[in-house]
Parts: sequence; C-alpha cells; structure tokens
Amino acid sequence: MTGKRNILVFMGTRPEAVKLAPVVAALRDASDFRCTVVATGQHKEMFRQVADTFGFAVDADLDVMRPNQTLAGLTARLLDGIDGWLETAKPDMALVQGDTTTVLAASLACFYRRIPIGHVEAGLRTGNIRSPFPEEANRKLATPLVALHFAPTEAARTALLREGVADETISVTGNTVIDALRIEVARQVDDSVLRAGIDGDLGKLLGADWAQWPTVLITGHRRENFGEGVEQICQAIATLVARFPDHRFVYPVHLNPNVLTHVNRLLGGLPNVRLIAPQNYRNFVALMARCRLVLTDSGGVQEEAPSLGKPVLVMRDTTERPEGVAAGTALLTGPNAPAIVEHAARLLADEAAYRSMATAKNPYGDGYAAERIVQRIRSYFSTDAVATPASPALQPELKELARISS
Repeated sequence: MTGKRNILVFMGTRPEAVKLAPVVAALRDASDFRCTVVATGQHKEMFRQVADTFGFAVDADLDVMRPNQTLAGLTARLLDGIDGWLETAKPDMALVQGDTTTVLAASLACFYRRIPIGHVEAGLRTGNIRSPFPEEANRKLATPLVALHFAPTEAARTALLREGVADETISVTGNTVIDALRIEVARQVDDSVLRAGIDGDLGKLLGADWAQWPTVLITGHRRENFGEGVEQICQAIATLVARFPDHRFVYPVHLNPNVLTHVNRLLGGLPNVRLIAPQNYRNFVALMARCRLVLTDSGGVQEEAPSLGKPVLVMRDTTERPEGVAAGTALLTGPNAPAIVEHAARLLADEAAYRSMATAKNPYGDGYAAERIVQRIRSYFSTDAVATPASPALQPELKELARISS
C-alpha cells in the first residue's frame, strides 16, 4: 500500500463517540492512514464531553438536530449533509458504529458514491424489526450496503451469515466499548485520579458522603420506552427507593424532554434519589465502579458494567446483546415496574443471587478490538498485511479498578 488512505469516521451520539474513540486513536497512531472525524450532531453536548475525555479532535459538525424533529426529517438532513462531506473529503473508506440514524444515512450515502464503508458493532439483532425502534431497522437496512462488518461476538457473526453476508467480509473483533473502558480504567487505576472524581466532581453533585452508601445506578433513554415505558421505570424506582432507604439511587438523566420531564416529575422529590445531568465518561465509569447494581435500557452499559462485576437489569423487552443474558451478566425485565422491582430487590437482598451475576464472565471482548479493526482495514487495501497478534486480557486491570473502588 502506498500513500495514506483517508478514512472518514462518522459519529453523532454519545455512545457512538465512546465506542469509536479507540478506533480514531488507533487510526491516528497508524502511519498509513489519515483519519477525519465528522460529527452529525445528534447528541451535541454529550458528544463534546466524550471528545474532551478521549482527546480527539472533531473535524466537522453537520449540526442536523432540530426541535421536535421527525425521524424522516432527521434522516433526510443526515443523508444530505453526509453526502456533501463525502464529495468534499473523497475518502477511501468511511466508518460508522452501531445502530443510529447516522449509520443508516452514512451507509446509504456511501453506497450511492461507491465508497466502501465499515460497520463497527455489526450483526447485533433482536429478531424484532420494531424493537429497539428504530435501531433494529437501521442495522438491518445498513448491512447489505457495508463492505466490512466488524462483529463484536461470534453470535453477531452468525447472525450476519444467516442473512447471506459473505464470511470473508466479517471480522470478529470484540466490542470497542471494552477498549474505551480499558483506556479509562488505565487512567483510574491511579488511586488519586479515581478519588479526584469521587471526592471532586461527583462529590459536589451527590454529596460528600455519597460513596459510603450502596448505590444503584440508573440510565434510561430509549425511544421505544418514551411514555408508558418511562412511567413504568420511574414507578419501579420509586418503589425500590421506599423499600431500600439505606441505598442511594443515582440517575444521570438524558436531556431529551421525553425522558427529562417524566423523570423530574416522578422522582424529583424523593430523598434518596439523585437526579444529575449526563456525566462525562470518566465520571460515568467511576459511578459504575462504585455502584452495586445497574438498571438500564442502554446497549453499551450491558457490555461495560459486567466488566466491572456489576449485575445489569435490562429494562427492555428485547436485547440485541443476548450473549450477556446467556452468560448470566444481564437479565431482561422489560420496562415493567413489577418485574424491575422483583429482580432488583432480589439482587439487593440476596447475596448468593447477587454473586452469581457479579462473577459471571463478560462475553464482549478483551479491550483490543480497535487494533483488530485497523488491521482488517489495512488488509482490505493490501494483500501483504499481517495478522494482529493476540492481545493481553483486560481482566487484571478491571480487578484492580474494582479493588480501589470498593
């Protein structure tokens, strides 16, 4: 391969930024690639937090978000804005991550211009086109347009093969969110750094003594949970708050008014609930490391929390990450108040049940997915590339973080 290949990386939401940050770093460390980052602007403030935490520069912001926008309107603006950047940048390849509207629009725009696209975290499926909505459709529609599929697990690879994707275009890499966690763990293993987060920023938000209390960490923002789902989740939390007054329930509340309004109304006055703004990645990792249990409807948290030995209750009817459920690190409750209360109460009160989930093996990778992705891109452009050597396991670093966090 001669000269530098130009790789254009599209990202729009906070989770995309977290999961692509290690890939951007690996590309920018490579002498044979030039990496350009284009933000679509879906999570503007939360996105900027991640970029600052991981220290990567954003080369352009398409700024597509509008108040009360429709999915069709967002998709149209994304397609037009991304196409404009493809014309300007003329990349050799573009990369997307996950299941957002950015993934669908970028894949289609690249297909129209005959630009190969790589899909990080490819092959996740629930089998229900309407759940999660619209993410399952975004993934499935993008798949036939993709040149390289970076599957996080063997199950994801199998799902792609069932849909007729050519085996030689699929690479099982692990999930890059574990790479991001490894990078942050390396920073926080220094006890002074971790304590600065606990006693500093988080102490100001949660109270100086917050770390002395058993904590339940909550995240919830999925579109399919808007309305009744959010109401059910808040009802469950209110019940648990009354049943476990010696616990603190910390909820970094998503800025979407479909979430924020309901959560503030239903949980804002409860004494042992702390509703806080979305946190930067460093603080969020510190929260996961210190908490006892995680309640979430997020995708990435299902992968991150088990690496820190934290059981996860998934407040969704379906998950495109069934490996965690199969391994025993996660449990599906649906956005259903009685089910959430039942399983959370059991885990908080029954030490044996808690330990069985906390010690289950995380199936999502070793923290070196980005290296494998960059090597596979390199081999796409050159038949002379060599395989990436096996990487060391992440587990010792995670155990050390768990030790100093307790």
